[in-house]
Amino acid sequence: MIDAATLEKRAGALEVRSKGRTLEGYAALFGTEARIGSFSETIRSGAFSKSLGEKRDVLALVDHDSTRVLARTRSGTLRLAEDTRGLAFALDVPDTQAGRDVLALAERGDLGGMSFGFRVPAGGDVWSGEARELVAVDLFEISVVQAFPAYDGTIVNARARGAGGVMPLTLARFRLAAVGVR
Repeated sequence: MIDAATLEKRAGALEVRSKGRTLEGYAALFGTEARIGSFSETIRSGAFSKSLGEKRDVLALVDHDSTRVLARTRSGTLRLAEDTRGLAFALDVPDTQAGRDVLALAERGDLGGMSFGFRVPAGGDVWSGEARELVAVDLFEISVVQAFPAYDGTIVNARARGAGGVMPLTLARFRLAAVGVR
């Protein structure tokens, strides 16, 4: 059981693309600074590698709400990987009310970004004054967030099939990168 009181959550204006009923993008980016209350925070490359290597069941949620599950690694409907940029994800969106809502918000440009819920194990962070670097985290969930991400500054892309094959979708506060669908 996860103790919600000790679970940290971070959100960012991160890259999200819809491709049919699949959302793809980044739940966290390495080296991107966020202001968390009185301190700044960045994530070091490799911070998620131990969690991913343990093959734990990580959930994909809407707004960190465990009653709105979109996917999970145990069933294969959520796929996570670290690359040089950050924590990449692909999730198969279910035909549920939460899933339909997320896709509709992506198409309208109303999503705020992505987030992740984690704990910091002993030795998992390094402090320098008021700056914290996450070097290892225990990952429990990623979330599509509708507002107020902590980590800003990245591209958010959305892709959906439209009448002309390409439907440009703009997400609020972020620059648009329209991508065609075959």
